[in-house]
Parts: sequence; C-alpha cells; structure tokens
Amino acid sequence: MKKLIMTVLLALTATAIHAGNYKNFKVSTYIRAQDVARMEDDKFLKSTWETVSSQVDLDKIYLETHRDAFIVPEKTLVKVKKFFLSKGLEVGGGITFTRSEPTDFETYSYAREEERQQVKHITEFTAKFFDDIILDDFFFIDLKNDDEIAAKGNLSWTEYRLRLMSDAGRELVVGPAKAVNPKVKVIIKYPNWYDHFHGLGFNLEEEPTYFDGLWTGTETRDPASAQHLQNYLSYNIIRYFDNIAPGRNLGGWVDAGGIHMSMDRYAEQLHLTMLARTPEIILWNYMQLAEVKITPAMRAPWQDAGGNSFRYDDMVVPFTKNGKSITPTTMARFANEVLHQTDRLVGQLGNPIGLVSYKPYHSSGEDFLQNYLGMIGLPMDMHPQWKNDRQQILLTQQAAKDPQIVEKIKQQLKKGGDVIITTGLLKAIKDDLADVVELYCGDLKAIVNDFGYFGKSEREFIIPQVKYFTNDAWEVVSAGRPLTGGVSGYPILLRDTYSKGTLFVLTIPDDFGNLYDFPAGALNIIRRAMSKDTGVYFEGPAKVSLFPYDNKTMVLENFNDEAVSLRVVVNTKVKVLRNLLTNERQTPADVRTTNHRFFGYSDGQTVFDIQLAAHSYVGLKIDN
Repeated sequence: MKKLIMTVLLALTATAIHAGNYKNFKVSTYIRAQDVARMEDDKFLKSTWETVSSQVDLDKIYLETHRDAFIVPEKTLVKVKKFFLSKGLEVGGGITFTRSEPTDFETYSYAREEERQQVKHITEFTAKFFDDIILDDFFFIDLKNDDEIAAKGNLSWTEYRLRLMSDAGRELVVGPAKAVNPKVKVIIKYPNWYDHFHGLGFNLEEEPTYFDGLWTGTETRDPASAQHLQNYLSYNIIRYFDNIAPGRNLGGWVDAGGIHMSMDRYAEQLHLTMLARTPEIILWNYMQLAEVKITPAMRAPWQDAGGNSFRYDDMVVPFTKNGKSITPTTMARFANEVLHQTDRLVGQLGNPIGLVSYKPYHSSGEDFLQNYLGMIGLPMDMHPQWKNDRQQILLTQQAAKDPQIVEKIKQQLKKGGDVIITTGLLKAIKDDLADVVELYCGDLKAIVNDFGYFGKSEREFIIPQVKYFTNDAWEVVSAGRPLTGGVSGYPILLRDTYSKGTLFVLTIPDDFGNLYDFPAGALNIIRRAMSKDTGVYFEGPAKVSLFPYDNKTMVLENFNDEAVSLRVVVNTKVKVLRNLLTNERQTPADVRTTNHRFFGYSDGQTVFDIQLAAHSYVGLKIDN
C-alpha cells in the first residue's frame, strides 16, 4: 500500500512540475528594471502584456529590481508583481549589478566599502519581494581602479578576482538575502563566455557550491560578431554547467541577437538550448518579445527549397487563440512555435551523452574549441573533473592546467582506453608527454588544402606541423598542398600506442574555423575514431551536429545553408531508425563491409541514409 501511495505521489508531483503550457520545460521571460519602472503606467503595462501574451505562451516572469545604479520604486514593483500574478504566471526577481552598461559594462567596485554596502542593500531590498532571485550576467568585476590595484597586491588579476568575487557572493548576496527571506533561492546566471570567466572573477569551482542554483547564457547570436561564438555553444555550455553542478543548472537564456541573420538563427538557439534537456528557458527579454517586429528579411533564401524544420511561412500566418484571430507581429511568435515543436521532441530523448572533454577549473587554452568540434559532428561532453569510466577522453590545451595530466593519460591508456589530444596540448606538455610518446609540435607551420584519398578543401589554410618517429606513430589522415602528387604531407589525425591503449593527436588549424574546411572524407574518419562511447556517428560535411542520448535516441542538426546527404553509422547491428516526430521507419542501406579499423564499414555496423534540409534537424530512435 505504501508503495502504491508513493507511486501516486510521484506521478502527481511530475504532473505538477509540467502543469504549465509545455510538457517538458517552463518558458519564462525577464523584464529589466527600467522597463519595470515604466509599468507604473497602466497603459504601457497592459498593452505590452497584450502583445506578448497573445503570441507566446509563458509560464513565469522575472522582475528586475536594479540595473545601472537604478532601483525600481517599491510601490511600482509591488503593483507589477501583483499584475503578473493575476495573469496566472509565476513571478521571480532579478538583479543586475552594473553601475553603467554603456560604459563597457561597468560593475561595482568590490574593494570599496561604500559600493559593497550598495550591493548588500540591493540584495536585501530584492529578497523582501521574491522567493527566487536571478543575478544577471554581471556578477563579476572588470575594474582596475586604484582601490582594486591596492587590494590586489602581488596576486595576479585572476587570482585576486576569483577570491574577491567568491567572497562577495557569500558576504554581500547569498547571506544577506537569506537573512531577510530564509526561503529565498539566490541563483547566479553565467553568460556565454565561459572560457574567460576566471579572468573576471566568475568562480565556477566555488560559486555553484553556495548559490542555490545557476543559470546558463546560451546566446550564440551571429558568429561573426565580437564574441565569435559557434552555434553549438547553445547546447554545449548547458552540458558543461550540468556537469559542474548536477541537478542545479536551472535553465538556459536566449536573446534576439542573431535574428537579423534570419528567423532560423534565433530558432536554432532556442532549440539547441532545450536539446540539452534543461528544465526552463528565459526569453530575454520581455521588451524584445513586445517590440522586435517580424520583417520579410527574417525569411532566409533557403526557405524557398522547402522541407525546413522551422518554417517561416507557417509562423507568420494568422492563428486563433482563446477564440480570437491574431496576426503575428513580433519575434515572440517565432519563440512560441519553435518551443512547442521542440517540446514534442525532447520528451522522447534520454540523458545527453558524448565524447568526454576534460576542462579543469579556471583553465585557458584553445578557447571555445569544443564548440567548433561540435560543429564538425563530434558530440561534446565537457567535465571539470577527470572521468575514469570512459573508453575515450578528449584533451585540449586546457588540460595542461592539471599538473597530473600525464599520469592520468598513462592510466587511461594502461586500462586499454583512448586519449585524443590536440596539437595545442601537445605543444604545451611535449616534454612531460615524452614518457608516453615522443612527438614534437613547435612553431613550424604548413599550408594545406589536399587530404589525398579523403578529398580536397575549397580553400588553403594553415596548420601546425606534428613531427614523429616513423613506425612509432602512424598517420590516419594526412594533408598537404598538394598531398596527391605532391612532395610533403602532414598529420591531421595521428595515432600512437602505449600499453593497451591508443593515443591520437588531432591537428587543429591556426584558425579554428578552418575545421569546417576539412573535406567530408577526413571528417568521417575523425568521427569514426572518436565514437566509442556514443556508439554512433555520421558521415557528411561540416556544420552538422550530432546529439546522442542514453536511450538510443539522437538528433542530427544541419547548420548549412543548403541541404545535406548524411550516413548515420550505428556501431551495432540494428533493424530500424524511427523518426521521433513522424514515426516514419527507415531500414538500413546496403553497403559493403571491410575489416579495416578506420575505413569502410564492419560486419557489426549498421548504416542508414538521411537527407536534411538547410537549417533543419531530425530526431531518430534506434529500434532493434
């Protein structure tokens, strides 16, 4: 009887969690302090809500109390909170600790007692009104004034800022908030530039242990803009923070940046955020949802070819809601349609898996490389701790931060596992690694465009030269200019052995973006060599990503401006691939088999042919 009662209670709890507008996650938005203050005007408050709520289904809203040295008047805050509660929304709070965003995101000076007290006061004020508070992107420090210079002393800026901000979080934010409101949950929202956090005081090692949760910035916007963030980061950063604070990474956060490129660029950020199985997403921000108008320029040329997952033409036609005909006018409509479609998919996915990449806390080197690798079809699973239970480990230059890294490499190889290192790491630990393999990667460069049997790139690019002893290591993939009929070639994927394991060296071009210029034939070999833990890979061009899950499901997403033909290769014998949204069943392709380790297909593999339209995805289930 007790077991039955517990089962019923768990079922009711699960129902309550997803009792909003979506089955598998919540959708929220956030209102900046200055816009909350404008809502003292009833006309502004009601008209913006009418626009937003008519075009996107929301479950929760966050009201910011402070930004740029401005605090929302208490009377207005109470009024606006009451209004949104009356609309059936959950309401949380938010704080942005900036003094002036227009002045290079000027933060508070945490070495100045007066400004420390201002931060504490803002926190206490906010905690009076809300049981959960999100700190927007800016709980770091970017100042080098005389007070900060004096307080830093002989420490490096990174050492000083990590200690300063970790202590400030405890002393000025979490402690004071809970003193005012013991029920409050204080959540730190981290932005998208995670590889540079430690330099400005974001402490991923300590802060997640005492904040009540964290939130993840998944905005990738236009890759050509200042940050140069790749599409894949919208997924990858969620997974990384999940591994830092399991069960306490509460959501992703996407803004309108990139929508000028097309509706698809905005849609992809939303979709990738939710593929990471995060429980909530914030659509930044409320006024963007109200004011960023739909224009024909948001319809990309590839929509003409049809077959797209996100169809602009379908999203802009009038629709009926609550018995009323509505014509879409703002980007809120795009968000609504993408998230409802994604909701139907993610409920069928298991837990994300991938190729483990070890990134120690506060490490630098080959910054954001894992996102480029994700864009060539290597599913990333970044961890801040070494993982002993995987068949393969990927190590970039960041791993040099760990003084025990060579010993860990040895242990992985001795148990029969694989280690994949990048040329950046090889260059950083060459002398210590010599006890495992004697390789060299210095300052010599090569210009390449020909990968021989595996095809040619459309442009020339620069790679570092890897040197090795003949017959001690072997080139799996090579490149030259030219390679076929030429006089020299250089390793792209090199392998060596140690004990029972294999060490691979993956050559990274000087410009990481040139990874996308690798021909499909070369990428296919790289993906195959690194698919042991996922059990699946695909063959095809770059700018296609694979998202595998532990329940034999996967998502393939094409970021190219044209359709692509792919081959999905499952490393076991299976009967069918089933489309998760259409239930269409696909049988294996008829292929020849070989016994080669890296080329062709073995008797134990199953191959399926897939077509994907431009900027589209497919969810698949492996059925035995």
